This record gives sequence, structure tokens and C-alpha cells, in this order.
Amino acid sequence: MSRAWIVDGVIAAGVAAALLIAGLSGPRPAEFAVLGYVFLVAGGLALAARRRAPIAVLAATAVCALGYQAAGFEVPVVAYLFAVYAAVRTGHRVAAVVASVLMLAGVPLTLLASGLHDAGEAFTQSRDVLQLAWLIAAGAAGEALRQAERRADEAERTREETARRRADEERLHIARELHDSLTHQISVIKVQAEVAVHLARKRGEDVPEALLAIRDAGREAARELRATLEALREDDRDPPRGLGDVPELVRRARSAGLDARLTIEGRRDDVPAAVGRTAYRIVQESLTNIARHAAAATASVRIDHRPGALVIRVDDDGRATVDTAPGVGLTGMRERVTALGGRLHTGPRREGGFSVQAELPVDPA
Repeated sequence: MSRAWIVDGVIAAGVAAALLIAGLSGPRPAEFAVLGYVFLVAGGLALAARRRAPIAVLAATAVCALGYQAAGFEVPVVAYLFAVYAAVRTGHRVAAVVASVLMLAGVPLTLLASGLHDAGEAFTQSRDVLQLAWLIAAGAAGEALRQAERRADEAERTREETARRRADEERLHIARELHDSLTHQISVIKVQAEVAVHLARKRGEDVPEALLAIRDAGREAARELRATLEALREDDRDPPRGLGDVPELVRRARSAGLDARLTIEGRRDDVPAAVGRTAYRIVQESLTNIARHAAAATASVRIDHRPGALVIRVDDDGRATVDTAPGVGLTGMRERVTALGGRLHTGPRREGGFSVQAELPVDPA
């Protein structure tokens, strides 16, 4: 049970007790006394649901107020004022105004219908139990708090947008710096190595292993840098990747020569967007590592929808040892999973190959 529910329950019990005490301390009508007490208590207890169902609570407290007025209890409609405040605070201003107008007319009519024959006395008594100033104060308090909460939400959104914009600017700045400082040098190294290998082979000479290593390292560095720059320059206007894009990842891995299989189990309920993006990145990084470093022939991707969790497992039959050090990709993977409150297990498999398993919570709480 949340703290808000506890607070609402305490307030409802307090209002119900206050109304009951007011009814017991005032004149006790002979007829319908028990029914009047029921209306007094029910009107107060209805406030326990004022956050979850403000319109229903507004109607319930109004009916209870008219009920104990008709039973002969001259008790102010305190519970109804709380309901007006709750309705206005949640944005139901029109409903609160309409209900209040009906109450201003309904209380004296109820008193007349219950046996009070003097219209002037009925209006005087209705003014005592429901004053217009009380209604205005309750509505004004609800509206003031609603506006304050809205301003706070807008300020929070503005801070988040500012932080996101600064992060985007910093990301683009880093991309420009990387491009200006590294791209040219790596390109020169790669081109020079390619030319040296080509000339050596053209002259029929043996190509030194060191030169081949430099050429291959230059190619790999160029690919890595290009991928990094693309990630840094990624535009938010592009649709975010999620679970629906995982089959395309597996299909591309198969087209590249890896025998990759995808298995999806469990009830495919909607998962939060952040969880879907993280799952996509885990599969993407795992397949990329397999293609680059594992020398694997097969890979299996398993996505299991479990109650309250999404489990992703990627296995391969490549080369892996206990001493295999975690790379940048695995570190980034762990950071993503930890940020969502999940768990990540990586390491060599007993039967050979490498395994990546992540468990991501999908409970909205």
C-alpha cells in the first residue's frame, strides 16, 4: 500500500469520525436516525478513493450529504468540500462547478422535501451547512495546488530538455573532435599499408607479417571509428530500436555467414521502451562480438518473456577462455542492464563458446 493511500485513508476516517461526532452532539431526529448516521459515516469514508476516482467520490459525498440532511441532521457537508477540492485538483473543474450548483439548489429542496415547511428557514439552514464561501475556498485551494504541480512538472521537463540538448551538443562536439583528430591519421596509415602490400605483391616479394597486421589493424580501426561516429551522431528523430528489430539483426548475421537462430518464448506482452532498446543493444553487441572476435560458426539468440522480467540469452560456439577480458562492448552492456535494475552474466560456456545472459525487469513499478 502506497503512502498516498494511507494518507487518504487516515483523512477519510478522520472526516467520518468528525461527521459522526457532529451528528451525535446535535439534535437527534427520531425518524431515520440510523440511516442518517450511515450517510454521515459513508460520506467521510468515501474520501479514501478521492485520488483514484474523484468524480465518483464527488457524487457519493453529495448523495450522502443530501441523505443525512433529509434525515434531519444539521451537519455541515465537510466531506463534500473535500471532494470538491480533490476534483478541482485533478482537473475536473467543470464537474465540480456543476455538482456544486446542483448542491446549492439541492440542499434547500431536500430540506423542504423532508418536512421543513418554511422556505426561508430551509434556505437559512442550507446556508449554515453549505456556504458559497466554503465551496469557493475548496475549489480555489484545489486549483492553486493543481497549478503549482503543473508548474513543477513543466520546470522538470524544461530541465530534462535542457540536459538532453546539452548532452546532444556535447556528443556532436566529441564526434567532431574524433573526426578531426583521428580520421585523417587512421586513413593515412590504412592507405599507406594497403599501398605497401600491393607494391610488395606486385614485385613478387614476400609481404612481412607486421605489414599485414598494420593493414588489418588500420581497416579494423577505420570501421570502429566509423561506427563510433555514427553512434555519436545518431539523431533522435530516428525511430528507437526495440524488440521488434531483433529478427532483422539475426537475419543480417545469417547473411554475413553466421548460422544464427532466434527463439522467442513466453507471452509477448508489451515491455517498456527502455527495456526493449536495451534488449536490442544486447543482442546487437553480442552478435557483433561473435562476428569479430569469436570465430564462431553458430549462434543462438533466446528471448524469454517471463512474469515481471525479460530474459535475453546469446550463446555461440566460438573460442572463449576463462581469461577472456571484458571489452568495451560488454562494459557498456553491463552499464545499460544495471541502469534498469537488471542482472547480466557473461562468460565462457562449459561446452565451449561464450554466453551472454541478461535479465531485465519489466514491472512498471
